This record gives sequence, structure tokens and C-alpha cells, in this order.
Amino acid sequence: MRPDTTTALDAVILDYNGVIGLQPTTDQWLHLARTANRPEEDLAAFQSAFWSARQPYDAGQLSDLAYWAKVLGYHPGPRMLRELCAVDADMWTATDDRVLEVLHHAHRAGLPMALLSNAPHHLSDILDRHNWRRLMSQALYSARLEVCKPDPAAYQHALQALGAADPRRVLFVDDRADNCHAARRLGLRTLHYTGRSADLEAALLPTT
Repeated sequence: MRPDTTTALDAVILDYNGVIGLQPTTDQWLHLARTANRPEEDLAAFQSAFWSARQPYDAGQLSDLAYWAKVLGYHPGPRMLRELCAVDADMWTATDDRVLEVLHHAHRAGLPMALLSNAPHHLSDILDRHNWRRLMSQALYSARLEVCKPDPAAYQHALQALGAADPRRVLFVDDRADNCHAARRLGLRTLHYTGRSADLEAALLPTT
């Protein structure tokens, strides 16, 4: 869905995974499953366990050890935990060059941008070290906020960080429809991103 462009845009709030970041490949999931000592032929069950405890992990309610204990059904040792965290983080760090090109143009045009991502502490720290992070005036992660999208409080944190008084002049971009619906209920403009960088460019850099 294309956002309303009848009023000027003061700022943008962007999701990370599925917008800036690329989705993990099957090979990456299999690598994580092998690291967790799970059979490759049972990848779907492993992914189910991975996601079942992810929301409290993303919200900062679980430590790395507590999260992986829930996924595995036992507490991994220190070496295995380090490997799991490293492979997990690697799955989420590849970025979409087309999106970054649009964001570079928006940054040069002076458009304030903030990141709002559901991400655990260890991944948040890694993402903050990437070069594209400099494009963002603010980066807000659910583990640090202790709240995940689509909770309205997450969007309020982002609006406050941007100093945005009128949500109708702020665009929220996310690949998940439920997150976009929650933002729209707060008055934000939204772009449900489906992988078309041209839609993002049109929303951020409208022609005059």
C-alpha cells in the first residue's frame, strides 16, 4: 500500500529486517540448525522452536542463555552459546543494496530517519556497528526499549526520539502488515514494504 503524500514528510521510521536487512536464506537456517545439533531434515521444527521464544527475547526479557535453553530444551555450554549467538546474528546482517541507495539519497536530502527494530541485545549491538547505521539519526531496538512492535509504546518511543509532534507527517516502513496497521492506528503514514525499492523511493523522495 502506498502512503498518503498529500502533506509534507518530516521524518521516517524504518524497520530493519525485511526492509534494510535481507531475510535469511535456507542455507543460513540449516547452518544454525547444525550449530544447535538439530537434524537438517527437521528444519521446520527447529524454526518453530526458534520463533516460539523470540518475542520475549527480542523484548529483552530473556538472556541469550535463557533464550537458547528454551529453543534447545537444555542449557548450552559457554562455547556452544557463543557459536549459536554468532551464527544467529550472521543470519540477519546482510542488507539490500537497493534500499540502502534510496536511504543514502534521503539522508543527503536531509530527511531525518530512525530505525525501529525488534531485535535482541546482541544483534542490536552488532547492527549499531554497521556503516548504514550512520544514516539514522536514532536507532531503537526492542530489547533496549523492553517492548516490541506492534505495541503502541514502541512507535511512541520512535516519535519522541525524532521529536515528531505530528505523526501524520511521519512515515513508518515495515514488511509486516500487523506492524503497519498498529502504526496507522496511531496516526502515522505507512508503507507496507514488499521488496519493491521503487515504492520506497517514491515515498521518501517524491518528485516535485
